[in-house]
Amino acid sequence: MQKRIYIETTIPSSYYTLRTDEESLIRQKLTRQWWDEYANLFTLTSSTAVIDELVEGSRQVTLDRLALLDSVEMFNPTVESVQISQIYIEKLIMPQKPGGDALHLAIASFHQIDVILTWNCMHLANPNKFDFIARINTELGLTTPELKTPLDYLGGIT
Repeated sequence: MQKRIYIETTIPSSYYTLRTDEESLIRQKLTRQWWDEYANLFTLTSSTAVIDELVEGSRQVTLDRLALLDSVEMFNPTVESVQISQIYIEKLIMPQKPGGDALHLAIASFHQIDVILTWNCMHLANPNKFDFIARINTELGLTTPELKTPLDYLGGIT
């Protein structure tokens, strides 16, 4: 069975970034390389929470970013995933934006997704948070997705 990967907002945003600074262009290159070399090896998932965040961008870029997710399995936030996201916020492991990082982590955890793919290294793919997230998910009876960036795959770490 293929691993399931949750595509978080920063992945389509980086794939079609409008930013021209060096870091953004490197992320764009690595994101596109990951998509070309690895996306077909996994079952890709995402959520309508990602769609909601992507819609905040400029129209043409938004359409391109949304098109990238056309063949991705989509989850809607459930009452349970919203409640889980509130626990992450209350435990201070995620920012207080109800529709943001906490909800992505909750949806992926609730649906037993194997990996969250993200460039958000402050709140999601942050090694300082891994153990705390795992402890809370264990208390909630949830599995904990691995939190990775495209670079983790391209650097040979799977």
